[in-house]
Amino acid sequence: MSSLFASYLRVYEPLTAFDRERQLFWRRYAREGRAIATGDGPGRQRTAVLSALGAGWTRLPDLPDEAYVLEDDDTILVCPWNLKLRVAEAALSARDGVPSVLADAFVPPILAGQAKAVVDDARTGARVLEEGVPRVHEQASTWGVPLRWFVFVDQSERELVTGPGNRRSLRFRTEISKARRRAHRGVSVLRKSVGDAPITEAVEEGARWLEEFHPRSVVELDYAGLVDLLPDDELEADDSPALVAKGLAGLANGDAEGATEAYEKLVARWRAVQLLERCN
Repeated sequence: MSSLFASYLRVYEPLTAFDRERQLFWRRYAREGRAIATGDGPGRQRTAVLSALGAGWTRLPDLPDEAYVLEDDDTILVCPWNLKLRVAEAALSARDGVPSVLADAFVPPILAGQAKAVVDDARTGARVLEEGVPRVHEQASTWGVPLRWFVFVDQSERELVTGPGNRRSLRFRTEISKARRRAHRGVSVLRKSVGDAPITEAVEEGARWLEEFHPRSVVELDYAGLVDLLPDDELEADDSPALVAKGLAGLANGDAEGATEAYEKLVARWRAVQLLERCN
């Protein structure tokens, strides 16, 4: 299971994105106040997955349906956790780099097969075609924020909470229609300027992921546990989305020097965060 020092990219969908049974379930879930705050969610997810990993491995466990919820007037938007997928990913990760005898003892081949089927199903979108609902509403990244995520948000969309007595947080929220436009514009600029580079493919993959969701969804980039690694002044000064926008504008306008300057600032900032992993 990943470190709590992680950032998250989430999509919250309106209830109309789900089938009728799910709509009723999530509406009741929200009205009963069962939704878990984003500040508590990563720890709860980690505990649930670790508990499942110690369950004896007779089968992939059935885990409760949990989600983050946004409510605005009468509108309810939901970001399901899909804990079964997280357990499946953890099961496969537990076998990585381990001698086969030990791997089979901890995660038997039959269970590994079940886990692989769950993960493959999510990645290939088979259930999306069958049910019309994307299955992976949240992406995570440990010890940093992937630079491509900043393409989807704008500096003006920042929500920062600091100061004594407050639960510190930094996140960006935007309408998915805006995130999609930014993603496609970014792909266009990158393709023309750097071609089929890894960054172009990464942003394009993100653009495809965003297209799976309901057009009235909300996209959230949450620094989550990373805020515990950064002092208030660094959080207040963080202008990563603006730097990404500046870099893309430089590429679009033929200003290679400006684009390079923005990119180098970004890399230096997030490399410093990644280096903290070695000190942890």
